[in-house]
Amino acid sequence: MSMNTTIVRLEDRVQEVIDHNPYLVQRNLRCEAKEGHVTLHGEVESYFQKQMAQESVRKIDGIVSINNCLEVAE
Repeated sequence: MSMNTTIVRLEDRVQEVIDHNPYLVQRNLRCEAKEGHVTLHGEVESYFQKQMAQESVRKIDGIVSINNCLEVAE
């Protein structure tokens, strides 16, 4: 299995968790993963949603770190 296949799978798993989180419904959030380092991008309505996005992906196997670049809409 190549590193690129592993990265794609990690991104897919992260995206699936975000897409199915009831606190993040209808948010256009995306992620990037490189060697287990995940970066979250997009806009949420509150700091609570920003934290929920990070916490929801924290337990996914293969994640080394999370860079939460989500912006809170004002």
